[in-house]
Amino acid sequence: MKILRAIIFVLLIVSTTSLKADEGMWLPFLLNSNNLSEMKSLGCKISAEQICNFNTPSIKDAIVQFGGGCTGEIISSNGLLLTNHHCGIGFVQSHSSVDNDYLTNGFWAYNYTEELANPGLTVSFLNRVEDVTNQIISSVSNDTNQNNREQLIKENILKLSNDYKKDKNVKVSIVPFFHGNQYILFEYLVYEDVRLVGCPPWGIGKYGADTDNWTWPRHKGDFCLFRVYTAPDGTPAPYSEDNIPLNPKYFLPISTNGISEGDFTMILGYPGSTDRYSSSQNVKLIIEEEGPAIIKCRTTKLDIFREYMDADPKVFIQYASKQASVSNYWKYYIGQVKQLKNNKVVDKKINMENDFAAWINSDPSRIATYSSVLPAFEKEYKVMSKIKKPLIYHLEAGLGGEAINFAMKFRRINKLINSDAKKPDINAAAKDLQQKANSFFKNYCKSLDADVSAALLSIFYQDIPREYCPDIIISIGDKNNGDFTDYVKKVYSNSVFTSEEKINKWLASPKKLNKDPIFSLMENILDSYFSIMDFAKEAEIGKEASRLYMKAIMEMQPEQNFYPDANFTMRLTYGSVEAYKSRDAVYYDYKTTMRGVIDKYIPDNWEFDIPQDVLDTFKSNDFGPYSDDNGNMIVNFITTNDITGGNSGSPVIDGSGNLIGLAFDGNWEAMSGDISFEHSVQRTICVDVRYILFVIDKVGKASNIIQELSIK
Repeated sequence: MKILRAIIFVLLIVSTTSLKADEGMWLPFLLNSNNLSEMKSLGCKISAEQICNFNTPSIKDAIVQFGGGCTGEIISSNGLLLTNHHCGIGFVQSHSSVDNDYLTNGFWAYNYTEELANPGLTVSFLNRVEDVTNQIISSVSNDTNQNNREQLIKENILKLSNDYKKDKNVKVSIVPFFHGNQYILFEYLVYEDVRLVGCPPWGIGKYGADTDNWTWPRHKGDFCLFRVYTAPDGTPAPYSEDNIPLNPKYFLPISTNGISEGDFTMILGYPGSTDRYSSSQNVKLIIEEEGPAIIKCRTTKLDIFREYMDADPKVFIQYASKQASVSNYWKYYIGQVKQLKNNKVVDKKINMENDFAAWINSDPSRIATYSSVLPAFEKEYKVMSKIKKPLIYHLEAGLGGEAINFAMKFRRINKLINSDAKKPDINAAAKDLQQKANSFFKNYCKSLDADVSAALLSIFYQDIPREYCPDIIISIGDKNNGDFTDYVKKVYSNSVFTSEEKINKWLASPKKLNKDPIFSLMENILDSYFSIMDFAKEAEIGKEASRLYMKAIMEMQPEQNFYPDANFTMRLTYGSVEAYKSRDAVYYDYKTTMRGVIDKYIPDNWEFDIPQDVLDTFKSNDFGPYSDDNGNMIVNFITTNDITGGNSGSPVIDGSGNLIGLAFDGNWEAMSGDISFEHSVQRTICVDVRYILFVIDKVGKASNIIQELSIK
C-alpha cells in the first residue's frame, strides 16, 4: 500500500489529544500511536496489524458494506454474514406473501438449498487504499474559483478512477476527506450473490418498532443472516446454482463470556454521514427549516401507511419495508431537532467561530487567507433559509407519491422517444424498465398511494410560498381550495403509472409520455425544483468556505487528534460498555434483559406483540448456555462508541477480537450527535450476541447455523 502522505495526516501523528477516547470515527489503516495507546488503556489486547492489514488476513477482511447503506460481518468459514434486521428487512419482505409471511413468522434455512437469492443485493470488501490527494488537486490553486475547482476535481477523479480500474474486476471510489482537503482512493471486491439464511420473527427483529426507535432502554433482536457466494474459483460472480459459499480471508470468532460495565468495545463499519465541523448557520437551518419540513411530510405519509397496513395483511407485507424506511429518519429528525436545541449546539458552534475569528485577526497572513470564510457562511444561510424548506417539499411532498416518483424512471426513455432515437435503443431502455415495473407493482397499493399523494400535494400547496411552488400545484390548489382528492383520483385513473396492465402494454410499444397526467405532474415539479436550485448557486461559496474553515481549525488546534467526518468509508471507533444519566434523577443501566421484553408485551399490537410459540419460549426461562451468570437472558447493551447511520449491522468486538454484539441504534438524548458528539450521554445500542445465538438456536431451531460458528 502506498504510504498515505497528505498534510492532514501530519496532524494525526500527535502525542496528545483533546478528544475523549469514545469520540472519533478513525480510518483503521491510519491508527496512530495516540489511538493505540488509548485503546490499550481501555482494554484492547490486539495489535493494529490484527485489526487492519492489507498484506495478511485481519479483522477488516471480515467487515463488509452491506447493500447501499449498512454494514455486515462474516462470522463463519462458509461465508455466513450477520447484519441488522432493519438492513435485511426489504429482502425478507421480497420473499414474503400472505401464505409465506416471513416478516411475521421469521425465516430459517436449514441447509444451503433452502437459502434464498436476492437479486440486486451486493456486499463489498475493502481490498486496497491509496492517498491520491496530489493527483486530484494538482491542477487547482488557491486562485481557482469554486466552479472551476469542482469541475477540475471531478475530471481528475474520473480520469484517475478509470486509469486505476482499467480491466480489473473491482469497484473504485475516490472520496474527499476533511471537506475536500484530502482525497483517498478505495478499491473494493464486490460480491453479487448474497442469499438469505435467517431472519427472526417480527416480534423479535422489529420489537418496539417506531415507539422504541432511537431510544434506550431497548429489547430488540435486530439481526438477519445472509451468506455470500462466489464462482467455483472463489471470485465474485452473479447468482448461479453452480456458485459456492465464500471462503473468506477472515471471519469473526464469537465470545459468549458476556459483557460487564467498563469492558472495552471496538466497532468497525461504514458510517454514512456526519457534519461535526459544520457552521452554526448550517445547524440553524436544520432546526428551523430542514427538520420541521421532513417531519411534517413524513408524518402525513406515515399516518396513511399505518391506516392501510393495520386494515390489510397483504398491504402490511407490501409496505413493511417502506414504512420502516420512512419512519426511521422521521423519528431521527424529531430527535435531532429537539436535542440540537437541548444540547445548545448552535451556541457551541458560535463559540468555536468566535475563537476562529480571533485567531484569524491575530495574524495578517491569516486574514488574507481566511477572512472570507465567516461572511460566506452568513451569505449561504441567507439564501438557504429561504429555499431549504421548498426544496425539501419538492422531494418529500411533490415527489412523495409512489406513482409520481416511479414516473421519474421513465424520463430517459421519453427523451429517447421524443428525439426519434433508434428503435433498438428504445427497446433496450424498455426492457430495463420492465424489471423496475415488475418490482414496483409487486409492492404497490393504488388506493393507499392516491391518499398519500392527495395529502402531500395539499400540504405542499398550503405550506410553500407561491414563488417556490410548482405551477400545476398552484393551479389545482386554487381551483379546489387546496383539496387535491378529486384531482389525484382522476390523475391516478388516467395514468399508465398506476396500472400494471397499462404499463406493460406501454412497455411493449413505447410512445411519448408528455400527455400522461402523472408524468406531466412529475415534470412540472422537477422543473420547479431545478429552478429553485438555480438560487442555490448563490450559496455555493459555502462549499469553498467549509474547506478553508476545516483547514484553518486544524491549523488553529495542532494539539487535537482530528478524525474525518463519516462518508461511507470504513471506520473504527472504540469505547466501553457504560451506563449513563440522561437527566435529573433518571439513570439508565447498561443492559436490558428478557424480563423487559415480557413487560412490554402487548397482544395484537404491531409494535409489541410476540408470536405465542416465541412467547412460550421466552417465559420458560430456559436460556441454555446463553444466559449470564445469574441466569438472565441479556438482550441489549450500550457502549460509548461513536457511530451513525451506515454503522447499522456493525460488529461490536471485545479486546481480544471476538464478536460480542451487533450495533443497531443510537439513543434519544444524543440525537444531535451527528453534528456534535455528546460525551456524557451519547451511546451505541447493541444486540448481545448471546441473544442472537439464543434466537437462532431456541426460536429458529437452526442448529445447523450454530454448528458452523466459532464460539468461545
